Amino acid sequence: MNANTSDRPVVTRFAPSPTGYLHIGGARTALFNWLYARGRGGKFLLRIEDTDRERSTPEAHAAILRGMKWLGLDYDGEAVSQFERAPRHAEIAHEMLANDKAYKCFSTQDEIQAFRDQAKEEGRSTLFQSPWRDVDAKDHPDLPYVIRVKAPRDGETVIHDQVQGNVTFKNSTLDDMICLRSDGTPTYMLAVVVDDHDMGVTHVIRGDDHLANAARQMMVYKAMGWDVPVWAHIPLIHGQDGKKLSKRHGALGAEEYQAMGYPSSAMRNYLARLGWSHGDDEFFTDAQALDWFDFNGIGKGAARFDFKKLENLSGQHIAAAENAALLHEIADWADVQSDVAFTRDQISAIEPGLDAIKGNAKKFSDIVVKSHFNLISRPIEVEEKAAKHLDSVSRGILKELTPQLQNASWTRDDLEACANDFCAAREMKFGKLAGPMRAALAGRAATPSVFDMMLVLGCEETCARLREAAESGDT
Repeated sequence: MNANTSDRPVVTRFAPSPTGYLHIGGARTALFNWLYARGRGGKFLLRIEDTDRERSTPEAHAAILRGMKWLGLDYDGEAVSQFERAPRHAEIAHEMLANDKAYKCFSTQDEIQAFRDQAKEEGRSTLFQSPWRDVDAKDHPDLPYVIRVKAPRDGETVIHDQVQGNVTFKNSTLDDMICLRSDGTPTYMLAVVVDDHDMGVTHVIRGDDHLANAARQMMVYKAMGWDVPVWAHIPLIHGQDGKKLSKRHGALGAEEYQAMGYPSSAMRNYLARLGWSHGDDEFFTDAQALDWFDFNGIGKGAARFDFKKLENLSGQHIAAAENAALLHEIADWADVQSDVAFTRDQISAIEPGLDAIKGNAKKFSDIVVKSHFNLISRPIEVEEKAAKHLDSVSRGILKELTPQLQNASWTRDDLEACANDFCAAREMKFGKLAGPMRAALAGRAATPSVFDMMLVLGCEETCARLREAAESGDT
């Protein structure tokens, strides 16, 4: 048995249970597996661990696939159903039984509890030791039984972990775990090992809450003489208060972050950085992450989820994105909104102003808000706060300004010069002009730069809106 699989092509897997949404912690685990495999030209596989038939649902299965698709975590081949592989799991249990690596245990639950109660009373370990471990098959009763793997009784089991280092478990703390229940169904601990072996998984990257499981799963690897994968148990994600991430800290599902308007590239960047680092780099591309990602960058301590850092990275990714890709993702974001309904034409109308807007946006909703001026049509509905800037004096100013703009060369420099000359001639500051212009062009008090809006709207539409606002008080 070779515990070193480094000479084989890398194969990783993500194995979620379809009992709910794609948890953000699970999304990071999937991302780490994806980065490690894809960065080395290997395979990234998906296995749905759907053996809990009462809690597993088609809706949760679909939610996991949607979450992975949004995050851009493509996997090789078809998703494997663990439940459908139950006959293969049972086959391995019986093979271990035939090779004397496992045994039939006929102890009842009452007998097991009585053993534990007595052990507790006598101050001994309550780890159950079955009396059937070494009983000859000819002495077995015709009763229901489970199949247990024979755990080593002496010595130690060492997990050579790429993140945690060498972790030692005393074999005296390992029980003869059940691998096949009395109804013939396999346990999770057996199914995971069989599936990983059959799928050719070389590296098991998962949460460190599974670290103790590795010591027990090693029993199956050793019993079958199979290659042991490279282990990498990554710390869990905590909230800002240092406690395990839960609903009280905010959104937990990957799809919730899509609905909140974060670009998937920012989410990949943030999740990769959450518990892993490459020097002091905070913002990086997918290509850089694929090139840089390795186990030595993963910390041993729990990572803390920070919405401010996510928003900061989100803004950087929006600013750096190609406009066509950004529009495509905004369209996908709009599709999952219940209170935002955009036509494709409206989304296309955002494009002319993107370069002026995206540099200050943190989320897609910011882009939509800042694009308001280009999504509306005349007559402009002016909000109350902006309407205060359209008094009789301000309307008169706009009426004087409009003819001068009509004769301006429609470049930013010339528009700024025209506005500044207009203000200088009237001995007023530009701020006195900006408020009425914002109200006239967008109907709002908070908008992008008036010059950015003018360049996007064009001369004809700009002057029409200014003229309309100037005449709004006429009777």
